[in-house]
Amino acid sequence: MKTMKGPGLFLAQFAGDEAPFDSLDAICRWAASIGYKGVQIPTFDPRLFDLDKAATSDAYVDEVKGTLAAHGLSITELSTHMQGQLVAVHPAYTDAFDGFAPPQVRGNPAARTEWAVRQMTLAAEASRRFGLSASVSFSGALAWPYVYPWPQRPAGLIETAFEELARRWRPILDAYEDAGCDVCFELHPGEDLHDGTSFERFLDAVGGHARACINYDPSHFLLQGLDYVAFIDIYHERIKAFHAKDAELNPTGRQGVYGGYAGWVERAGRFRSLGDGQIDFGQIFSKLAQYDYDSWAVLEWECALKHPEDGAREGAEFIAAHIIRVTEKAFDDFAGGGTDQAANRRMLGLGEA
Repeated sequence: MKTMKGPGLFLAQFAGDEAPFDSLDAICRWAASIGYKGVQIPTFDPRLFDLDKAATSDAYVDEVKGTLAAHGLSITELSTHMQGQLVAVHPAYTDAFDGFAPPQVRGNPAARTEWAVRQMTLAAEASRRFGLSASVSFSGALAWPYVYPWPQRPAGLIETAFEELARRWRPILDAYEDAGCDVCFELHPGEDLHDGTSFERFLDAVGGHARACINYDPSHFLLQGLDYVAFIDIYHERIKAFHAKDAELNPTGRQGVYGGYAGWVERAGRFRSLGDGQIDFGQIFSKLAQYDYDSWAVLEWECALKHPEDGAREGAEFIAAHIIRVTEKAFDDFAGGGTDQAANRRMLGLGEA
């Protein structure tokens, strides 16, 4: 059995233009000071990271490693959520998602997709240079506008969407295979990969590619009404990253899962700071320990109520308290009888072999 690593912190929600959140060195010093052992780095934030340099310069990689090591930190994974999102964008969302892309490709969906794919391959090479075995990302979405079948979906629409999604992702997955790194998709509403069924559909479309894996985030499952503990039983072999994020779903007579277009504070389903929601993390950490998950537990902080710095500090303590140091022996070893095969056969009434 193996013990997972942590606590780790996803830096995306904390990066900003004011100290200590405006540089990698400063934000790492802050993270270490409140108990974190690792950081998940957003490759899309130039205040913290230069993806082009990381993919091409060992000197830059050594510099980043040195910055983290000075604060006793490790890199958990590289995040490409924004770039992965842009691998596939339905036209209904093209204006909204253009803001994730650099100015030179905005308004040009084909160029934007080409840029996103290139970014993903750069991140694969960067992950290799850092010696990382997993990365985290989004899948993007072509079929999401049709998630609820009204009007009735025409035959073949979803199949065509996933065939195209697979066509775009297969060379990226191959690049990660060459880099020895998994792509861990965060299964998230708004993405074509948002639950187990959609992940399986994608996995079939990419021929069961070994590098198509999962960033397990139970908050998105609770808000969909999915059994987030049983999910681990089903998909544990593909779970290679873990976002510890909390949520609550309190349906009323006015709204439920869809939220009625309300803001986050007014929604029946909303993300909460770790430990303030409804998710049973005792079961989750136990299940992951049962299946020998030995990568990182990373806080992704999102909450409509609590201050982020309080959420970060409490989250480090919460994760540290929930990580199970797995046992190296059975609890009832003291009662072992020291029998051998001959004794076993006698106990079963089988006589000599």
